[in-house]
Amino acid sequence: MRKTRKRLRGKIGFDKRTAERALFIINQTRDLGPRVNQGSEMFLWRRYAENPLGGGPEFQELFSVSFDEFDCVTYVETVLALSCSKTQTRFLRELRDLRYKGGKVDWFSRNHFMTAWLRGNVARGAVADMTGGRDTVSKTRTLSGVAGLPPEEVTFRLFPKRCLSRVRSEIQTGDLIMFVSTRKDLDVFHMGILIREDDRILLRHATRSAGKVIEQDLNDFMGANQMSGFILARPLCRQ
Repeated sequence: MRKTRKRLRGKIGFDKRTAERALFIINQTRDLGPRVNQGSEMFLWRRYAENPLGGGPEFQELFSVSFDEFDCVTYVETVLALSCSKTQTRFLRELRDLRYKGGKVDWFSRNHFMTAWLRGNVARGAVADMTGGRDTVSKTRTLSGVAGLPPEEVTFRLFPKRCLSRVRSEIQTGDLIMFVSTRKDLDVFHMGILIREDDRILLRHATRSAGKVIEQDLNDFMGANQMSGFILARPLCRQ
């Protein structure tokens, strides 16, 4: 029998004042790219948190919302949900739907792997997968890094690392990037938000090494990290 925590299921850690202030600022702009830019900038330098959602297969899942600390995924989810919302109610619904298959708050419904996150959110029209064309290659991985989940074989497409120079002209402010692992049991090891500044492309992301949310040149991150390649996606949130 699944254990339960002695807390009511709910929105744990939700700060209504921060949400209201963030939505007020974001809603001064209509276009989605600038909205993502503003939302992601708000949380620069906030703390990095290891496994901020906690939980596990033996526990009742709690819907957690934080504006104070993030890992790379919760940072992207929080910014994207705010950018796609006009009200706090819509923000919470959008965050839930980004994070969980079918919006069901349950550990087994959580998108633990980013290729599943991408597939689910493409299917519901929240993002578009930009990873296609002759520059892409196919990878098959057997995902087995989450205790409590059975191994799952997935096949997906990615741009090899060397192709960044050929696709960077297509990148817009607000696009998402996922960095593909070299491990055979993992699909993506990190993700972030891209911001275009003239000819530069900046990466905003919550990173363990810095201990916070930072902004850096995408080329610097790519050069400093081993990877099989990267996946690009574009938010398409309905407002």
